[in-house]
Amino acid sequence: MILVNTDFISGKKLDTLEIVKGSFIQSKHVGKDIMAALKGLVGGELISYSEMINEARSKATKRMVEEAEKLSADAVINIRYASSAVKQGAAEILVYGTAIKFVR
Repeated sequence: MILVNTDFISGKKLDTLEIVKGSFIQSKHVGKDIMAALKGLVGGELISYSEMINEARSKATKRMVEEAEKLSADAVINIRYASSAVKQGAAEILVYGTAIKFVR
């Protein structure tokens, strides 16, 4: 499955299928949340939160790809990501794009 954030794939004619999406809500456990709060006092990267967002992004992307595969898509173009805080220590990642088939 080809995934791109452009609205084209060089050298390919595309047939648009439909918008596909994936989302995932991820949280960290209380212990890591407390450590992140302490780290916030002295500054620096909040590694547990970076890991949380990366994991959520990966799972959301996997869900989008699974939706595209159900349509027998060859690729997803024009991919975009969005995030929002659901509550303290939890974030939602949404990914969406256009599923396409190559014109043969």
